[in-house]
Amino acid sequence: MRIDIPEGQHPIEYVWGDMVPGIGMAAANFSLSVYAHTTLGLREFEAARLRVAQINGCVFCLDWRTERDGEKVEEEFSEAVTEWRTTDAFDERTRLAAEYAERYTLDHHGLDEEFWDRMTAHYSQLEIVELTMSIGSWLAFGRLNHVLGLDSVCVLPGH
Repeated sequence: MRIDIPEGQHPIEYVWGDMVPGIGMAAANFSLSVYAHTTLGLREFEAARLRVAQINGCVFCLDWRTERDGEKVEEEFSEAVTEWRTTDAFDERTRLAAEYAERYTLDHHGLDEEFWDRMTAHYSQLEIVELTMSIGSWLAFGRLNHVLGLDSVCVLPGH
């Protein structure tokens, strides 16, 4: 952990809320909005989110599973995300979501016309913007939590 957390304080709440309330609360609201207002399917959403988490190395993000209407992706989904190029567990939209997350995170300059032709064949412009903002949120905030060591001390509800 890179930041001193007062005894009895929740690390994420303290850093995001108490230390920098003007920035942290805005960031938290953006982060929560990605989940609350998404129009993307659960599998596409989770494929992109988990791929960013795998690249960031955020323990908290890797352990999290988005739930919608009592549904979550299957236990093996995370492994399939790692193998997005070859897995038979994904349809083309889910595979593209994982690919986009990886390329956005590691090589955004390499997003060429061939990639965009495939994306626009499977995603509307609205969905592309939404997925882009979601990936940006996960990249920034997952990386922030990992870099500061917050991800290793936070516990998900029910764990």
